[in-house]
This record gives sequence, structure tokens and C-alpha cells, in this order.
Amino acid sequence: MIKNMALGIVFLFSGFASAQNTAMTGTEAKAFVAKVSAESRQIKTLQSDFTQTKKMDFLDKSIVTQGRMSLKAPNTLNWKYTKPYQYAIVFKDNKIFINDQGKKSSVDAKSKTFEKINKLIVGSSNGQMFNDPEFTVSYFKNNGFNIAKFTPRSSQLLKYIKQIELYFPKNQSTVSQVNMLEAFWGYYQHRF
Repeated sequence: MIKNMALGIVFLFSGFASAQNTAMTGTEAKAFVAKVSAESRQIKTLQSDFTQTKKMDFLDKSIVTQGRMSLKAPNTLNWKYTKPYQYAIVFKDNKIFINDQGKKSSVDAKSKTFEKINKLIVGSSNGQMFNDPEFTVSYFKNNGFNIAKFTPRSSQLLKYIKQIELYFPKNQSTVSQVNMLEAFWGYYQHRF
């Protein structure tokens, strides 16, 4: 099953996206997790075009890139930038393959940090993300979305990521937006 979605990434200051969010009740969170997990297990492949806009405190202008993301169950992720430059990164079988404008390289991804990040990304497509012991998950809602916020438990992962938020449109079980607050650079918002 291939799903095509539009992905837009906008980097904002933290707090902006969460201003109108309210916590889900335990019953609401349980029903939400059950629905998303059941429907996500049916996804075998996922493809998405994206536009990424990065907003960082130390830059006057935003950085805009475009590309395509592909995911194949159980553990292959391909993230390819096509404009304004050519850059691809593939996570597969505990390896990271990089193609930077024709210059190819690979890195062993068996480090704990890469494993945890890759596990969360792949888990978001197969419904296993809510059971990841590496993260504390809290659930919120607003008028348009159900939101799952993942906070790393390990100090090692907190060096890179402070929090990841997954936004699901009301009555849908597919992520449409991912916000990531990095430890160093700022807030990222990905829209699918």
C-alpha cells in the first residue's frame, strides 16, 4: 500500500504550536493509541513529497528545500532532497548510506543514538512508536489534531532531541505533521 502525502516542514519557536492544546483523558489516549496502532500496522510502504522550511534564531532568512521521503517496512527509510541541492540519506539494516551530490559514503548506524531515532521513525509507520521505552509519551488534542509528544528518557538522546510531536488530523490515523525540538538548533515542524 503506497500513500502519497504532502510534507511541509516549518521551523517555529516552541510554545507556538502547543498554545491551544489540552491534555487527553486516559480513556481518550487509550482509544487514540489503539486506533493509530491498528491502522498503522497495515502500512507496508509510504511515500511523501515534502517541502522543508527551517527557521533558526541565528539566520535572517528561512532555508527552503524540497524532496521525497520513502519508507518500506520493516526498516528502510530513504530521505532525498532534490531542490536546491541533491542529497539522499538511507537508513537500512543498521547502516546509513549517504549520497551528497554524487559523493557516496556509508556509516555504521549501530550507535545507540541512531538506533533510537531510526526506531522511532520506523515505529511511526507500524504503530509501535507508542510502546518505545526510550521515550515518555504524553497525549494532547486541539480543534484540528490529536497530538502525541515524545520526550527522550536517556541523557544521550536528549543531547540531540528535546521533544518530538506527532500531529494526527482528527479522525485520521496517519501523521500529517511532525514537530521536532532539537537540542541545539531550534524547533522543526514537518507536515505530511
